[in-house]
Amino acid sequence: MSNEQQKDALWALRHSAEHVLTMAMLRLWPGKIKPAMGPATAEGFYFDFDAELKISEEDFPRIEEEMAKIVKEDLPIVKKELTAAEAKEVFKGNEYKQEWLEEIEKRGETAMVYSVGDEFVDLCSGPHVESTGKIKAFKLMKMAGAYWHGDEKNKMLSRIYGTAFESQTELDNYLNLLAEAEKRDHRKLGKELDLFIFSDLVGKGLPTLTPRGTVIRKELEKFVYEEETKHGYKHVVTPHLARVDLYKTSGHYPYYKDTMYPVMKIDEEELILRPMTCPHHFMFYKSKPHSYRELPLRIAEIASQFRYEKSGELSGLTRVRLFCLADAHIICTREQAKDEIKNVLNLIDYMNEKLGLEKGKNYRYRLSLGDRTDDKKYYKDDEAWDRAENILREVLTEIKAPFFEAAGEAAFYGPKIDIQMKKINGQEETAFTVQYDFVMPDRFDLTYTDQGGNEIRPIVIHRSSIGCFERTIAFLIEHYAGAFPLWLSPVQAAILSVGEAHIEHCQKLADEFRQHEIRAEVSDSNETVGNKIRKAVAEKIPYMLVIGDKEMNSEKLQVRKRGEWETTEFGKEEFIERVKKLSAEKSLEL
Repeated sequence: MSNEQQKDALWALRHSAEHVLTMAMLRLWPGKIKPAMGPATAEGFYFDFDAELKISEEDFPRIEEEMAKIVKEDLPIVKKELTAAEAKEVFKGNEYKQEWLEEIEKRGETAMVYSVGDEFVDLCSGPHVESTGKIKAFKLMKMAGAYWHGDEKNKMLSRIYGTAFESQTELDNYLNLLAEAEKRDHRKLGKELDLFIFSDLVGKGLPTLTPRGTVIRKELEKFVYEEETKHGYKHVVTPHLARVDLYKTSGHYPYYKDTMYPVMKIDEEELILRPMTCPHHFMFYKSKPHSYRELPLRIAEIASQFRYEKSGELSGLTRVRLFCLADAHIICTREQAKDEIKNVLNLIDYMNEKLGLEKGKNYRYRLSLGDRTDDKKYYKDDEAWDRAENILREVLTEIKAPFFEAAGEAAFYGPKIDIQMKKINGQEETAFTVQYDFVMPDRFDLTYTDQGGNEIRPIVIHRSSIGCFERTIAFLIEHYAGAFPLWLSPVQAAILSVGEAHIEHCQKLADEFRQHEIRAEVSDSNETVGNKIRKAVAEKIPYMLVIGDKEMNSEKLQVRKRGEWETTEFGKEEFIERVKKLSAEKSLEL
């Protein structure tokens, strides 16, 4: 069975498990539960329902027991097609199903339903397994509130999340993975390690980085700036807001206006917080004429951007309303585009390597293609789409990149390569993209002069080198479980005083370290050395130095590395040079 067939089989299994969940709840609480919807998902399945009584996670054992009975009964799951009118009769009294059926009726389609035995029927497009007995391993995970259609204006329903696998072993492995992911959750570790905070008074989805969190951010910014400059990028600084007309010209406004912030009327202008920087960069390019000799022109910016995310979709640093992107736009000739995309992917691979991420293991690429039939979302130029998609495909193939293709995932102005990061729980998430753009040069009338003096349209490549800093920090917290590489560690050396008589020496040593750009902190509280060591271990600090009488009177440093119990002896200059060298190399070693 191919990977795609395995994926389809698991989808059908989970879809069927959701029907068994719904049926179990209707058996347990007849007349008290009104089913709304319940799809399969990449992680399992969920079921939204309206209930006349309170149901909580304490009821899960009872529900799972009833589900197990239904599985043991091995009831057939049978597909039927009904007219919309017939289906409305079947689901009389359920306004949620009636709403779906109204849409089906408007489209002139038949209604697809699946029955489980003679007892249960639900409106569903499938697919499903042949009978309930095929469901071997399942578990209910959690409950949450969910607005109908995800719209805050609609009624709040109850949602039960569950998962199902083809064997108990697979389910157990998944649960162990989730337990590990929970321990590494960046929201939990971010608080424990004092990296960022949220304030309701500041606003939802608007994180504040603490001094320690800011160290990580600044090290990443410095890394981006230095590497991009080496690769010929010219950094600019553009405004955080612009006239709405700028985004109408780009075409973003009709596509993204629901995720933009409201228009601000200032004097005679209508301004909006920027959701992206590309239009700003295009106006910078247009500020003077350009020759083919100047291309490719690589315009980069470490840029704050603003997008409205629904409250229910906000999640720590991974989904925020203000984020900062390592953004860039390469303006080049059509002939240069392929090599530029190769260079971009090589830069991404290099930077990911320095972050400790392995291609094919921690991330892979997705070639996101356009839907030529969707004229509203995709720019109509089949020839341009073919050319652009073929170039991206050729690049990925030639550099032997691990990639897969996904239809209908492109931006409206061209296909893209998505960098898909694998999270600790096994899920993939798009971290950032490389986009081939043949639309914006027309919209903004971008040109360059060729050797014959003719004005030619360039190509634009939109790209990021490490994505948005907030999401990257979140990913790194979880990837390293908070034990960052030396160069990213907010505190690189913890200096622990045995007693009050040793504090001054500790402070002098820390000051000396700081003169060499080593981030050192002194633990001078009135606590036992054991407590100080435990705190430094909990904070995952790379190096610990305990300073007592013996250490004050020695030319040597006794250094305990993170993860080791025994100390290593270093000369002071030797230790300073070691830390500087490993930090400069962005080494993963201590």
